[in-house]
Amino acid sequence: MLHFNWEVKNMKKISILALITVFTVLSCKESPLDITPDGRITFDEVFKDEIQTESFVNTIYSKIPLYFFNYNNYGFLAGITDEAQEVRNTFIGGMALQWQIGALTPSANPLAGMLDYGLWWQGIGHANLFLSYIDNANIEDPAKKSRLKAEVQLLRAFFYWELTKQYGAMPVVTEPFAPGFAFESLTRPSFEETVDFIVSDCDAVIANANMPLRITNASERGRFPKAVAYAIKSQALLFNASPLWNATNEQSKWQRAADAGRDALQALTVQGDFRLFDDYGNYFIRSQDLGASILDRETIHEIPADAGVFSVINTIPSNGELIGTSAGACPSQELVDSYEMQATGEPAILGYQDSDHLQPIINASSGYDENNPYAGRDPRFYATVFHNGSYYGPINGREHTVETFIGGRDQLLAYAQFTNTRTGYYLKKFYDPLIPANQLVQQTRWKKYRLAEIYLNFAEAENEANGPLGAYEAVNTVRRRADMPDLPAGLNQEQMRDRIRRERRVEFAYEEHRFWDVRRWKILSETDKLVTGIEIRKQGDGSFTYQRFVTERRSAGWQDKYLLFPIPLSETNLIPDFSNNQNPGW
Repeated sequence: MLHFNWEVKNMKKISILALITVFTVLSCKESPLDITPDGRITFDEVFKDEIQTESFVNTIYSKIPLYFFNYNNYGFLAGITDEAQEVRNTFIGGMALQWQIGALTPSANPLAGMLDYGLWWQGIGHANLFLSYIDNANIEDPAKKSRLKAEVQLLRAFFYWELTKQYGAMPVVTEPFAPGFAFESLTRPSFEETVDFIVSDCDAVIANANMPLRITNASERGRFPKAVAYAIKSQALLFNASPLWNATNEQSKWQRAADAGRDALQALTVQGDFRLFDDYGNYFIRSQDLGASILDRETIHEIPADAGVFSVINTIPSNGELIGTSAGACPSQELVDSYEMQATGEPAILGYQDSDHLQPIINASSGYDENNPYAGRDPRFYATVFHNGSYYGPINGREHTVETFIGGRDQLLAYAQFTNTRTGYYLKKFYDPLIPANQLVQQTRWKKYRLAEIYLNFAEAENEANGPLGAYEAVNTVRRRADMPDLPAGLNQEQMRDRIRRERRVEFAYEEHRFWDVRRWKILSETDKLVTGIEIRKQGDGSFTYQRFVTERRSAGWQDKYLLFPIPLSETNLIPDFSNNQNPGW
């Protein structure tokens, strides 16, 4: 661990300033930065050396959090949405309980392990510092220098976008946070102005001929390719056009998002060689293969798991190889209801007759049988959810069927313990049954950006800008990979909107899209007040009965103020415009 020699005197310590008090390069013992006897090196010296310059880029990458359970006391973001109930929701230090009792305030953030205001600003500050030096850096190959510059521009766009979708509009800063920087003069622009800056960085990267479209060399695993610029641009412009940031439904914003999605698909699937992975279920339990014969051409960028314990944190209790296991974030009945019927391609459940979601509106034309509710569903359901009767195993060399009925080996237990489901379901997605259960770390990587998102981003924007006709093929491409029928012809704009939202929900289950989608659509207060589960009882003849019940009512986390996170108090105390323009409700 080495500290750059930059003296900073009398600086007020807040998140946005913390990065300039000391720059720390995290590196292994073999790092070339270890050559200085006192462990200090100036920035001028760093950028005179090509290897040290590259090491600084690695430092910027290190500001991207590792995924899987890097939230407070482990957990999926899904556990505080209508996708799931976190069984540790009675644990006083856990993310789920803290969120649901309203512990998010300008002074505290229960999700800070992953969604951290200060961390995003540190990444931005490091990127700005690099970009201020790179043009004069001593790098012999101009193509290499150009690529490094593009990578850091894209990293800055990434950090800015993660910050902006969480907190709203943020000041655009392109210079290093040097001593004397007038932080008190910063002001909040419009959301669109911040997005415009992010898009401009993405466009610069897209135009850079030295930036590869995709990473094909295993030695470069984890680096950003040009495809990430297309993904960030697509996502940012989609948010900009969505109801949260487009109150008057300006069609030009939707058109801009549609154009970005179309351009991305053209670049990735026509000019490039990206395509959807054949097997949806297996896609999430493999790392992207890099080399001459690539099977996974869907992943745009993936992030490693932390040194976490996926196999232990999300499992079923009948897997006796595990000690101290937790059922984790258990899928909700609402998520299960969102999966359509495979034969007809029709929604099984159209909504609910009551506010507690205990009386579903069954689609009579779908083929759904409420007495056999798990038969014939969208194949993505079976790839995502362990339900009563699911195959799981082998365990100790024996095949196993999940038993969530009352009295079964994996039964629903509604009281305060962590090993059994609270909803009647367990998470299957991301779990590789071939990996020994007592192996704490799976090699699964988080698919941060993937091609399916670009298809559905484009479809949503195209439907809003120009109507449903141009959105069909993008949605159907995603559905066909899952062996689902094409959408029916003749949908109007509203019907297509509903189908696209449903498609996003099932395709991206547990991938953190739902948390942000219900916010940008401004339906948070409709979706996140409660989650339901299913109580199953086995009858003497071997049949089952099914009873829905409310498994969790939430006192906080669904009100409109939770559409955005509050700007931290330390920032609003220092920057007048942040105080005057704190996010609504905070």
